Amino acid sequence: MSQSISEEERPLLADVGSRTLHVGRDRPLRISAGHRLQHHDGKCSRPHGHNYEVDVTVVGDLTEEGWVVDKGDVTAVVDEWDHRFLLERGDPLVEAFEASGDGDALVVLDAPPTAEVMAVVLERKLADTLPDTVHEVSVSVRETSELCTN
Repeated sequence: MSQSISEEERPLLADVGSRTLHVGRDRPLRISAGHRLQHHDGKCSRPHGHNYEVDVTVVGDLTEEGWVVDKGDVTAVVDEWDHRFLLERGDPLVEAFEASGDGDALVVLDAPPTAEVMAVVLERKLADTLPDTVHEVSVSVRETSELCTN
């Protein structure tokens, strides 16, 4: 059963200012994805995968529902990359995936699919998806326990 916010509670929501929601801070969102860095001289130029950990911080005003954003809206965006292969536009593997019928398994980025780029792209994607009450989105991506970016 859904309950709406009473008229007495509405002024409370207007007076609280911006709030911060952390999704994945203590228990990161986990996705498994493959990638390769096409123009890298080391072993990362070969196709491989990681079990990424993603943390999202959202700053915004409370909505009528009483939250900054629905956590499900955040996880839905991150989950779009779960069990996908991330490649840079122009990588010949893009054509290979498409020719094999696995084009739907790809996420094609305009830059090398590093953890740093992943964080930026996810931030932009979330900012475009979340409501106008959101002022700031920050994403942290951990590729390994030794590599974390935000």
